[in-house]
Amino acid sequence: MSKTERMIFFIASAILAVSGSIWIVYLYYTNTVPTPIRGGTYTEGMVGQPVAINPLISSENEADRDLMTLTFASLADLAETIKMDDTKKIWTITLRPELKWSDEEPLTSDDVVFTLGVLQDSENRSWQGVSVERLSEREFRFNLKNPYAFFADNLKNLLVAPQHIFDNIPPQNYRLSNFNLEPVGSGPYKYAGYEKRADGFIDKYYLVINPFYALEKPLIKNFNFRFFPSRKDALEAFDRRGIDGLGGLDYAEAESLKISHQVLEADLPRYYAIFFNQSLHAALKEKEIRAALDASIDRARILKEIFKDNAVRVDGPIPPIVAGYDPEIYDDAKPTIDQIKASLDKAGWKADDTGLRSKVISKNKVILEFEMVIPDAKFLTDTANLIKEDWLKIGVVLKPVILKSSEVRDVIKTRNYKMVIFGNILHNGNPDLFDFWHSSKRFDPGLNLALYSDKVMDTLLESVRQNFDETARQTDLFKIQTLIYQQKPASFLFSPKYFYAAPQNLGGFSAKLITTSANRFENINHWYLKTARVFK
Repeated sequence: MSKTERMIFFIASAILAVSGSIWIVYLYYTNTVPTPIRGGTYTEGMVGQPVAINPLISSENEADRDLMTLTFASLADLAETIKMDDTKKIWTITLRPELKWSDEEPLTSDDVVFTLGVLQDSENRSWQGVSVERLSEREFRFNLKNPYAFFADNLKNLLVAPQHIFDNIPPQNYRLSNFNLEPVGSGPYKYAGYEKRADGFIDKYYLVINPFYALEKPLIKNFNFRFFPSRKDALEAFDRRGIDGLGGLDYAEAESLKISHQVLEADLPRYYAIFFNQSLHAALKEKEIRAALDASIDRARILKEIFKDNAVRVDGPIPPIVAGYDPEIYDDAKPTIDQIKASLDKAGWKADDTGLRSKVISKNKVILEFEMVIPDAKFLTDTANLIKEDWLKIGVVLKPVILKSSEVRDVIKTRNYKMVIFGNILHNGNPDLFDFWHSSKRFDPGLNLALYSDKVMDTLLESVRQNFDETARQTDLFKIQTLIYQQKPASFLFSPKYFYAAPQNLGGFSAKLITTSANRFENINHWYLKTARVFK
């Protein structure tokens, strides 16, 4: 061949080789799919400190709840079968065969009986009205005093503790036990160690896959935590790639992150509301005042300015994302500011030269001026400032009282507030409103923050709990929402979304509705960092 012919041959061969390679790659990618595989290390950021990673100790500590979710399995996960009898009061549960704790000791029905007994005798006295009977090593029976339509949901939240660890420890010494930080559990991960600074601050906490987990084993091999004293420190660590994941962000925090990441979101069955204590201010006893205060709040402005529309408007005790919510109840025309002012005038609340309204009640001049207790969280203080502007337009003065979380708990415990902004969580994501609105829950430790009392309401709330018929229950829920909407014991505001920052390569996060921040880990065994291509 001539020199020109050889050049043409080599060029053609190169083109053929490249084309063939491209075709092979094309065939490979069109005939294979990426599949999650086991491997990788993930580090979660957390503000605070673990104290008691122990299902036997009631804890509001977020770090404890997160670690318990990963290291302890719920009874629902441990159960092979769950059966309810015709009376709706007897639930028979059979555990999966050959269950083991992370220390390889057997996990049996004795552990369930032990756990329930400790919880019922503890300070918070949970699981009252329920007894448990051991039938065999794997089988036991719950006996309920009354039928409870949402009992199966409770089983998802009952974390079982190991009897062989705690049976010989006096309950008063549980908090002193090393097992609070070195748990023996049954969850998807098991304790592997932690690092503590010289000042006692736990800096890092290490978990590895628990080979004895009852369900599908996790894909992420090592799951670690780093703890920070403040939210600012945690956000800065995320931007330095010192951590991989950070949860519980508000929208502004999620937007402020600088490095490449993805923001995952979930709905929360939680609402924030202003609860009125009618016993501590004469004006709040009048429905016209409560209705005027409620109607004058510009909720659309709150959602737009504070949450950039990344929150859900709430008008009643059931958020729109929870079963039982009925939008038709709240589909009435909202009064204008002038109409609200006219209603106050008609009720005898006259404005003076400054625009402030007052009225003589029992020979005493009562001024429409209210103190409102507000937890020291920016989105709540910002909300209160907008409401302050709204109420001033109708002649009402709001004085925010901003308190730390511990101080708010003390005020709520004694019900020493005229108004308080607070968040209620429907813990199982179901419409059981008993703890928030039944008259028996008006005082501590009850959660009826409006001190609401109505016999019709009590009957409806009890019916919802015991009624297994969906249609009948919906009828009761409609009546409950209507009563509260008409009587205005509180002004409902919003339900924020839950935001979680994660690296781009994290897959498998499937939480859509979570009741607490810890619930983001409920499907942790499906999270993955690595993939491999397999043929279809």
